[in-house]
Amino acid sequence: MTVQGSWRRAAHGALLLAPDGTAASTIFAEMTQLAVRSGAINLGQGFPDYDGPDEVLEAARAAIAGGLNQYPPGMGMPVLREAIAEHQQRFYGLSFNPDTEVLVTAGATEALAATILALVDEGDEVLTFEPFYDAYGAIIELARGVHRTVPLRGDDFQPDPDELRAAVSDRTRLILVNDPHNPTGSVLGAEIRDLLVELAEQHDAVLVTDEVYEHLVYGGERHVPLATLPGARERTVSISSGGKTFNTTGWKIGWITAPAELVSAIVQVKQFLTFVNGGPFQPAIATGLRLPDSFFDGIRADMERKRDLLVSGLQAAGFAVRPPAAGYFVVADAAPLGYEDGAAFCRRLPELAGVAAVPISAFCHEELAGEYRSLVRFAFCKRLDVLERAAAQLAGLKV
Repeated sequence: MTVQGSWRRAAHGALLLAPDGTAASTIFAEMTQLAVRSGAINLGQGFPDYDGPDEVLEAARAAIAGGLNQYPPGMGMPVLREAIAEHQQRFYGLSFNPDTEVLVTAGATEALAATILALVDEGDEVLTFEPFYDAYGAIIELARGVHRTVPLRGDDFQPDPDELRAAVSDRTRLILVNDPHNPTGSVLGAEIRDLLVELAEQHDAVLVTDEVYEHLVYGGERHVPLATLPGARERTVSISSGGKTFNTTGWKIGWITAPAELVSAIVQVKQFLTFVNGGPFQPAIATGLRLPDSFFDGIRADMERKRDLLVSGLQAAGFAVRPPAAGYFVVADAAPLGYEDGAAFCRRLPELAGVAAVPISAFCHEELAGEYRSLVRFAFCKRLDVLERAAAQLAGLKV
C-alpha cells in the first residue's frame, strides 16, 4: 500500500525526507538511540536530567489529589492564564487580559503549530533564521506556506541587516523569531530587534516569537521580548512554556500572549489539535511563574556555571568554542581536532569519547549546511557531575 498524505510535506520541511521519498528519523532520535546503545552521556538532546523546584512538583501532586484530572477550560485554567499575564507584566511591563489575550497550549510546539496553521494560507511566506528548529519547517509546509530563511553568521550568530531587509516582502505573512536562539544560543542585538519590528510594520507581517529560553540569558543581561518595542505589541504573538524554566519538559505546558483578535484566530485551530491538555500541571506551572525573583536568578546562575564548565571542558579537549549568550547549548567547532564533517563526527563521538552530540548542519537546508559543516551542539542542561564526567571523557580527543 502507498501511504499518501501531507506527511511528506512535514518531513520535507523538517529536512527529514530522503531522496527516495522515505522519512528519516530526526537527528535527536538517532543520537539518543546511539547514546543508549553505547552507554554514552547524552548531550545531544535538550532535556534536563533533574527535576524542577519542589514547590512546582508539589503543586502538581496536590492538583491530582484534589481532583483536577478532567478537561480544563479550552483557553486554559484561569489560575494559569492569570499567572501568565502577571509574569508578562512583572518581567517585561507588558499588559495582557488573561481572559482574551492569553492561551494555554500543549507546549510551545503546539503554540507554534496552531499559530502558523491559523495565520498562514497557501503561498504565504514565513521567514525564520537559519539554522532553525526543525518543527518550524515542518509546520510551515503543513500550512502550505513558503519557508524563507536568513542565515546567522559570525562568532555571535547574528543576521546581516541587508539580507534581512531583502528577505522580507509584502508576501511575508509571518516573521518567526527564535530569541534566545536554538541551536546557537545567540541573542539578537538591539539593532536587529528594531529592524524586525520596522519590517513587520512596513510589510504588514505578524511577528511570532519563540521565547522558551527567556529566563536563561547569561552575562548579566536580560531577555528583551519583541512585544516590548514601540509598535510591536499589536502585531506580535509571543510564545513560551514552562518546560525549560521549571525542568518539566514532559508536562508540555506552553502559552501564547497576543492581541485578542490574533488569539481568537489561533484558538480556531488549536481547539482541533490537542483541544486541551495537562489539567493538573496547569496550576503547578502557575505556582512556578509566581516564584520569587531569587528562583529565576538562581536558575540563571546555575545554568551559567554549567555552561562555563562545559565550555572549559570543550576548550581543553581542543574544540574551538563559541560560548552561548543564552539557552541550553554550546556550539563547538570540531575542525581543530581534524574533523571537518560534524555529522560524521557525531556518529563516531560515542565511540571516541562516550559522549553524544548533534551536528548544527542538521538544522540547515542543504544549500547552507556547508557553512556549519564542522560545528556541533552540546547540551549543558545536565547535572554538574555528569558534565564533569563528559568533559573528562572529551579531553581524550585532543590531538
